[in-house]
Amino acid sequence: MFVAWRELRFARGRFLLIGAVVALITLLVGFLSGLTGGLAAQNISSVMQLPGDRLVLQQPENSDPSFATSSLGEDTVQEWEQADGVESVMPVGIVQSRASASGTDDPNGVALYGLAQDAPGAGANPLVELAPDSDTEVGLSSGAADDLGVEVGDTITITGNDFTVAAIGENLWYSHTPVIVMTPDAWSEASRRVGGTGEATVLAVTGDAAWEAVGSDTDTVAEMRLESLTALEAFQSEIGSLGLMIVMLFGISALVVGAFFTVWTMQRAGDIAVLKALGATTGSLVRDSLGQALIVLAAGIGVGLAAVVGLGTLAAQALPFVVSPLTTLAPAVVMAVLGLAGAAFALRSVTKADPLTALGSNR
Repeated sequence: MFVAWRELRFARGRFLLIGAVVALITLLVGFLSGLTGGLAAQNISSVMQLPGDRLVLQQPENSDPSFATSSLGEDTVQEWEQADGVESVMPVGIVQSRASASGTDDPNGVALYGLAQDAPGAGANPLVELAPDSDTEVGLSSGAADDLGVEVGDTITITGNDFTVAAIGENLWYSHTPVIVMTPDAWSEASRRVGGTGEATVLAVTGDAAWEAVGSDTDTVAEMRLESLTALEAFQSEIGSLGLMIVMLFGISALVVGAFFTVWTMQRAGDIAVLKALGATTGSLVRDSLGQALIVLAAGIGVGLAAVVGLGTLAAQALPFVVSPLTTLAPAVVMAVLGLAGAAFALRSVTKADPLTALGSNR
């Protein structure tokens, strides 16, 4: 690393420039990752809290399953309850509507969940804990409580009926709307009032059944929780677009770093030949070049990562932004690996350098 350190000190401007570019790309990737995580949470956080081993949705004849159109009648629920290997079935209703604090005319969009507090297989999780005891009560996620400006004991209006806020829990979302949990009967009435069927949207099933066979018999599909997220249209479009942008930025990072070090190694081809003529091994020169690239990448990524954490924490107060190891450290590691891969393409001039070049044999 002797030569690498001297070059870093001698050509400070060049390396500061490429370091700044790496920092900016890291900032862009980090912000997109944080925004992607925040948007994903506002789409799926409540669905991810549904209990059970599989989520069962209606399987339309000519289209893919969708949370927005799924409707499961009592016969379907009973068939799943009686299926071999099924331990418990928890019907869950989901519909989007509007709610307002009592005495105000400022409704807010909300997602209404209908589920029983003592449903089999429910267990303890933030969503089920919001399930009220009475048809005249509701449980609010913290996002819904903030939007409506209410506290426990206050009254809110949903589809023309008044409900008392029995509990306020974690910040749960469904398709960018905060969650309100009702009893199954209250939810069924609210669903019919907004044009729905009043029937369960999804079944949270626990057990080890013949999932495909039972699904075929009931015109339903049973999927793992993560697989079922594709039934949320907004989730597919948003995450797909942002994910593609992140992948493209990763590719740009590798190309930029690779191009810089390719030009740099070409410019010092004579120096490399002299070092070989003096006895330097190819392995030592490769380590020298990659070590130099790693230093530049580490400095640039470190600055960019610090900016992501600082600015991202501020952005989270106004935007759906998530600052976590998955949205900060993971992209930084990928940036470093791809940057080194790009720099590795520049090593051909190192490994193929001819020591005779130092003696002027080609001049």
